[in-house]
Amino acid sequence: MKIQKLLKSEKKNLLLYHATSCDANCNMKYTTRTTLSILLLFAAMAVRGQDNIQITLGPDEIGENQAWTITVSVNNDRLKSYENFPEVEGFRKRGTSTQSQTSIVNGQVSSSQSIIMTYLPTKQGVFTIPSFKMRVNEQIISVTGKKVKVGPAVQQRDPLRSPFDRDPIDDFFGRGETEFIDIKEDALLALTTSKDEVYVGEGFTTTLSFLVADNNRAPMQFHDLGKQLADILKKLRPSNCWEENFNIENIEGEHVEIQGKGYTQYKVYQGTFYPLNTQPVQFPSVGLEMIKFKVAKNPSFFGQNRKEDFKTFYSKARTIKVKELPPHPLRDAVTVGDYRLDEKIAATDLETGQSVSYEFRVFGEGNISSIEKPILTRDNLFDFYEPSIRQSINREGNRVSGTKSFNYFLIPKEPGAYKLGDYFNWVFFNPTTKKYDTLRSRYILNVKGESKKNQFIESTDLGSFYDRIDATDNTLRSSQRNDWVSISFNIFIVVMLAGSAYLVFKK
Repeated sequence: MKIQKLLKSEKKNLLLYHATSCDANCNMKYTTRTTLSILLLFAAMAVRGQDNIQITLGPDEIGENQAWTITVSVNNDRLKSYENFPEVEGFRKRGTSTQSQTSIVNGQVSSSQSIIMTYLPTKQGVFTIPSFKMRVNEQIISVTGKKVKVGPAVQQRDPLRSPFDRDPIDDFFGRGETEFIDIKEDALLALTTSKDEVYVGEGFTTTLSFLVADNNRAPMQFHDLGKQLADILKKLRPSNCWEENFNIENIEGEHVEIQGKGYTQYKVYQGTFYPLNTQPVQFPSVGLEMIKFKVAKNPSFFGQNRKEDFKTFYSKARTIKVKELPPHPLRDAVTVGDYRLDEKIAATDLETGQSVSYEFRVFGEGNISSIEKPILTRDNLFDFYEPSIRQSINREGNRVSGTKSFNYFLIPKEPGAYKLGDYFNWVFFNPTTKKYDTLRSRYILNVKGESKKNQFIESTDLGSFYDRIDATDNTLRSSQRNDWVSISFNIFIVVMLAGSAYLVFKK
């Protein structure tokens, strides 16, 4: 507020100054005031950017049966992103809930959006909440820690109070016994796939989502999602598929329409699977437990207006049919997908014996990890060295795409013009066209110079040692020789054995 007043005062001074000043120092003074105004404006924007995001810690003291919270609030803006809430010693995470509020005062519209992480104490005691930093909407927010005392369980109702000892004001302050009712939810756990039938090696994306209808009135929230998801994926992941996991970290709602009805979709898992054989891909029914609150039949101003309960939602089982690829000599070795070739070579005009680098880069949509190096035709016209390999995989939307590069070094040995496509080609199956296709190099190499074949022969020469074979006498000679040391040693062994035998039998 002070900065805004200062900016208004500064703007007024600038207008008055510009209207009345005309001396020689006018330009210098105007520039100085303008610079000061700009600095103050940036300072105000920075302060405002920090002020519209708040992180609030729960109370200093709670009962063992009460929850403690950390609340992230964004004022007059949308909560677009946030990091995971911290782990707190002595507490375990129970789940998150969201709140939003819009108010109009004197024609001024203000709004706030909050996400609340609920923690439950694991035991009584005094626990230290350390200071921490959290990134919210790409801003780093620092939070000062504190100590929280967890005491004995808090009695929700005085057991000594007579049910007939009722004060009318209890209805307002909520000191009477509250009756809770279960509201029917309009939500479901859905397992969806992008395709119902695929070829062997063809990818399909599977999404596990919790869908909440726009007209749902039952309050719910996630809890122990990490542990539940680990158990769910053990059942869900098929053993006959290669998986590309999208690794969802933050669960954010997204509005979707299904058969004309609006839902908020919360994706808890998404992955693309590539069948390794023709066995059908089976997805069993899995369950996700949610916290579902019962609400007070007669809500009061200060009383407890909802009660925690649990409900498990189950998905429907699904089966994906897998088809065999059409007949082809390389049917069991090709990659399936929609691919293109991007190639680079250092030079196309070469000298014999000159090495050159060549990159064969495959890019497109499919199982990038399964791409093998191109089929290479070898002869005595070139030397090819094994390639270095790099790959990059992008998982976005409902598709997996990327690139895989093979970097070769090759050396021509004979002059002439050569089509590099006669040496480098890569076969794949395109499920869209349902046909096999080949990526082939389009470069033509022009090689000049002398033949290097003779140099290759000389490099394989066995050397002067074998040249002396023809001059060596080939008369056969005996390899036996009289070794008196060996004979003497054998006689000594026999004598020792005989002496030992005599001593044994003498006893």
